Amino acid sequence: MTKRTRAAIGLTLLFLAGCSRSLVNTPLPEPTRPVLPDQPPAAEREFRGLWVATANNIDWPSRRGLDPRRQQAELIAILDRAAQLHLNAIILQVRPSCDALYDSKIEPWSEYLTGTMGLAPSPYYDPLAFAVAEAHKRGLELHAWFNPFRVRFRELKTAAAPNHVSRAHPELVRAVGSYLWLDPGDPRARGHSLSVILDVVRRYDIDGVHLDDYFYPYPEKDYKAADFPDNALWQRYQRQGGKLSRGDWRRENINTFIRVVYASIKKEKPWVKFGVSPFGIWRPGRPAQTTTTGFDAYELLFADSRTWLASGWVDYFSPQLYWPSEKEGLAFAPLLNWWSAQNSLHRHLWPGMEAGGWPGFNGNQAAETAKEIDLTRRQPGASGDLLWHAGPILRNTGGVADALARAYSVPALVPASPWLGGLPPDKPSLTIRKGGDGMILDFKSSGGGPVWQWLLQEETGDYWTTQILSGAQTSRLLRTGPGAAAPRTIALTAVSRVGKLSPPAVSKVELR
Repeated sequence: MTKRTRAAIGLTLLFLAGCSRSLVNTPLPEPTRPVLPDQPPAAEREFRGLWVATANNIDWPSRRGLDPRRQQAELIAILDRAAQLHLNAIILQVRPSCDALYDSKIEPWSEYLTGTMGLAPSPYYDPLAFAVAEAHKRGLELHAWFNPFRVRFRELKTAAAPNHVSRAHPELVRAVGSYLWLDPGDPRARGHSLSVILDVVRRYDIDGVHLDDYFYPYPEKDYKAADFPDNALWQRYQRQGGKLSRGDWRRENINTFIRVVYASIKKEKPWVKFGVSPFGIWRPGRPAQTTTTGFDAYELLFADSRTWLASGWVDYFSPQLYWPSEKEGLAFAPLLNWWSAQNSLHRHLWPGMEAGGWPGFNGNQAAETAKEIDLTRRQPGASGDLLWHAGPILRNTGGVADALARAYSVPALVPASPWLGGLPPDKPSLTIRKGGDGMILDFKSSGGGPVWQWLLQEETGDYWTTQILSGAQTSRLLRTGPGAAAPRTIALTAVSRVGKLSPPAVSKVELR
């Protein structure tokens, strides 16, 4: 079962705007940590990601043709809510169907923005540039989410733009079930998708590239995996001396794509993370507690996802574990534990989990989400989670946002990715002076690697509190008027783009 079939299609504008306003004003618990002698406590490290889907207007924008100012307001509401809940990453779908929710010279503007494929927003703005800038202001990473091979839903009645691949390069496109699809067996089709991804990597200050579970299409009532129309390419492969079975050949097509995407991103920008969120079970019966019948992504999607993880072709891996923790044969914890055992190169394991409800699940959805977060924290080798999807969190469906507020009461840095290289920043410069109704902190880099974020920690009374600030920030006002106790100690740590830390600059507050 895919994200599309699990999600409610679209959010109404009034509901989104109204719920966003009410939830933004909900207070969150004050983050605290015990005092440690002379030095601040270690920063929390946990990935807390959120998928924001644009296909069929699932999450954003709430409907096609919405005025750009309302589009921006809706996106800001999502980012504000994510920051308030101490999430730290947004996975924004920018290419749902060989189209673009950004200004592209390769593919047309998405109809999910304007209602007409190829039509730019008016008044003009670039949604991805806007999303990156606004996310970074709030200390959130922004990962660009691509569907690499889905061309279009065949049910759509609107016209494809002249530069859409279905019209510009129909020789690369196959009609299968409900979809038009790029043929992964065609190097030109893989190259087309690679060029789209690298164009975004080069032109936008994104933090990650993300692919979901669509490789070869999911089977449908009138389409079986064996029927994918790649006979000509398969026969050419055999004539050239290819020895793989047809299934293995298809899997190798996807393996090649994953491997080349990873290497190509690192060649352009080594710090940009690459992540994949495949179907949550590699093969039925792995692990043993998992049912031996059911969907086999290895055979039906030709996705050998275990190989991608074990080979280190990803920086993070988010298997879609969309099952309740007590579901017999498909329980969350055994699957997560199995995936951890496959992670021999210790890449990030951040499972995808439901935040909006499970089909047929009659339990407390908010409690189940909180339980799965706790199970992930207890699992060696896992260091965060990725929530499907933004709409239920904005609506607080079943109290899920309230549960997240409790689970994520303390801000957290994204876990470090030391294999991506780069120098850590040097110990920053920090000065404290009186100003207005409090104190002003002035800070700047002292060298070393570039500063991506600041970790600001304040010791007041017997506890430390934590804030994560944008690396572009150079000062901070701390209010110390009535009802706001002045901190006794300030610690400031610089954070690199891949999560490496400087030594902290620690200063006792001695204002006169």
